[in-house]
Amino acid sequence: MFNIFGFYKFTNITKLKKHKEDLQLFMVKNEVRGFLILAKEGVNGTISGKKQSINLVEKKILKQFNFKEFDNRNNSSSKFQPFHKAKVKIKKEVVPFGINLNKKNKRKNTYVEPDKWNKLIKKKNTLLIDVRKPFEYNVGTFRGSSNPNVNNFRDFPKYLNKLKKSQPVAMFCTGGIRCEKASVYLKNNGFKNVFQLKGGILGYLEKIKKEKSLWKGECYVFDSRISLKHKLKQGTHSMCGGCRTPVSLLDIKSKKYEVGVSCLSCYDKLTRVQKERFRMRQKQISLAKQQGKSHIFKKEFS
Repeated sequence: MFNIFGFYKFTNITKLKKHKEDLQLFMVKNEVRGFLILAKEGVNGTISGKKQSINLVEKKILKQFNFKEFDNRNNSSSKFQPFHKAKVKIKKEVVPFGINLNKKNKRKNTYVEPDKWNKLIKKKNTLLIDVRKPFEYNVGTFRGSSNPNVNNFRDFPKYLNKLKKSQPVAMFCTGGIRCEKASVYLKNNGFKNVFQLKGGILGYLEKIKKEKSLWKGECYVFDSRISLKHKLKQGTHSMCGGCRTPVSLLDIKSKKYEVGVSCLSCYDKLTRVQKERFRMRQKQISLAKQQGKSHIFKKEFS
């Protein structure tokens, strides 16, 4: 069983290149995979490995950047290693939005605990916004939510600028980090009643019982598990080999779906040459699996 640890922290970081090299080596040494994003404004990541190894990396990050705890964290598990390798990247922002967060502007955010969330979003005058990308929204979302249909998070302000500043706004995303920036943006632009789900969707699914939940569907995650359900159990979605978008159990029933090749969304867009190439790739994956060998495109890593 592999432990998956997701986290982020907004804090001032210097000497990014040195930190990157140090953390990359430490993750590989302790057989921990996943991704870390480093920026001057903080750190964001999701890593996977054995429990003891994850604990070592967590302690390393806390000590390396000299802070006591993360702004948010979530823990789940998987029967297989959901990441192919360890990646540490340096970027201008931990989430691209055009705003750098610090302790001062982050204090403006208003967090709502999962057990208080249902009451807030049931109010008729509350505008409930799913700030994630359209394909994530299609996998699952809260009842009554709207999605800006924005593929690049940096373009999100164009949608936010159209909202009424007097209307209460409740926002949510996978782990909460995208809402951190969107909330500050709204507060800086005159919105008075802006709320965000503390811990994001993953925190809600982990703490709220299914019978009391207002969540519909599953939650897309950026690893080989594809989606998660309540109690952060692995979902039922798979990944289309043609367009790399999530595929549901209903989608699989379509005549346009072919494992590793195409789905309803991309079948008519792919050329014959592309489909043949994807079929060849899928054949190689299947043969490698039968022989107990590794393949870069396989889902389950060891």
